[in-house]
Amino acid sequence: MDTVLDFLSNISWWMWILIVLLIVAIRDVLQRPHTISHNFPIVGHLRYALESIGPELRQYLVANNREELPFNRIERGWVYASSKNENNYEGFGTDRDIYAHQHLFVNNAMFPFKMKQGHPNETDNSFLPCAKVIGAYHKREKPFRPKSVINVSAMSYGSLSAKAIESLNKGVKIAGAYHNTGEGGLSPYHKNGGDVVFHFGTGYFGVRTEDGNFSMEKMKQLVKDNPFIRAIEVKLSQGAKPGKGGVLPGSKISKEIAEIRGVEVGKTVLSPPNHKAFSTIPEMVQLIEDIARETGLPVGVKAAIGKLGQWEELADYMLKTGQGPDFITVDGGEGGTGAAPPSFADHVSLPWVYGFGDLYKLFKKKGLAQHIVFIGSGKLGFPAKAAMAFAMGADCINVAREAMMSIGCIQAQVCHTNRCPSGVATQNKWLQHGIDVPLKSERLAQYFKTFRKELIEITHAAGYEHPCQFTMDDIEVNVDDHNLSKELSNTYHYHKVPVPFTSMQDLKDCMHLGGHKV
Repeated sequence: MDTVLDFLSNISWWMWILIVLLIVAIRDVLQRPHTISHNFPIVGHLRYALESIGPELRQYLVANNREELPFNRIERGWVYASSKNENNYEGFGTDRDIYAHQHLFVNNAMFPFKMKQGHPNETDNSFLPCAKVIGAYHKREKPFRPKSVINVSAMSYGSLSAKAIESLNKGVKIAGAYHNTGEGGLSPYHKNGGDVVFHFGTGYFGVRTEDGNFSMEKMKQLVKDNPFIRAIEVKLSQGAKPGKGGVLPGSKISKEIAEIRGVEVGKTVLSPPNHKAFSTIPEMVQLIEDIARETGLPVGVKAAIGKLGQWEELADYMLKTGQGPDFITVDGGEGGTGAAPPSFADHVSLPWVYGFGDLYKLFKKKGLAQHIVFIGSGKLGFPAKAAMAFAMGADCINVAREAMMSIGCIQAQVCHTNRCPSGVATQNKWLQHGIDVPLKSERLAQYFKTFRKELIEITHAAGYEHPCQFTMDDIEVNVDDHNLSKELSNTYHYHKVPVPFTSMQDLKDCMHLGGHKV
């Protein structure tokens, strides 16, 4: 025994390295799952190491400022700088290819809008409420005018961490915006003072019966217990994976998540593609009307857009009965915070501009566009894109990934692995620990304020007071060279319905009266 110990103690460090490498090489040759490691022992591991850090190498060392997707370095930098109230300007002119296909141009006026003394934006350069009241047309008991045209989109507790949700909710309170819960139910982290839009999908989390059906009694109690819920949103589909259900693995269902969602601890839960509560347009409208009657709140739907046949059926049914959703949130098929197979994220449903244009045009033709509040959701979290959305008929904009970036997301694109390095999209307690909630909530609020300020400045440059006044002819989009560039009205073949807007001062006065005066 002593002889063995003496031998081991005399082995130099490089001999130990050789022994370890020999063991790894034997293991590589004997294993079968990885062909590269089997054929090239030890060296093959370099391939897997480089593959694992490839996204980071491309993001920071290879890709240029405008090259990355879904958000390039310039876009991310603008969000980060705006959220920190730092200089977000560019010097020496744009490095964007302004002749590229689908590049946007805002047609500025010869004389910008001139604020008179005492104008609301003179003292608050980010004051920008919605010009429409949600629920006014259907005379809901508790109509709702969003205090901000920029708000947080549907992202649930479970997909995002507790600290991320808490940061977002405290941030919207500071910014005067609303926070959409996503379909994971109303968590304690949504209860920090911000206005909330309660969102539910086919799993009915938070308002479900034991057998997975929708419970009106639970919905009524939820609204009664939480008066900060200002509207209800029914998810028909989402941009990341329209027409596909979801699976919440039992390993992720903690006691807290089980209580919030109304499911069993440790038991896998399926969210089917279809709703159990309705399967036809009349049944869906009846559910909307029942919820609105029982809660007094405006009720809307969220969907990614593809075929228009059932949407036309909905419009016709609304005309026939005078009933239907108070708002429609249009999600883009560009994907989003929900993890999805590439076949869905890349190909199923239309991008936001096409889907929204098709849907708005349909509702305008039916004479309903002016009665519905349209909410855009799909990479619209930048002032110029927001101007385009308002020109096309959007009344509000929901932001998801941009909001995540404002509280620290670095676009690592590992949201579905529970290994988010910034702690935003993970349930790992250690990774969440890096989120400073008071700081991140301030950054979300500052991003919103900077966004609204710059959107107002673009609006004034075009000669208007409020972005709801943008028309389809105020924005041009490249389809080739300038001789072939078209205004939005010629590109998408419709004109938006004018929004009844008088002045920002009137909006400010309405907000003082509760915000719901039509």
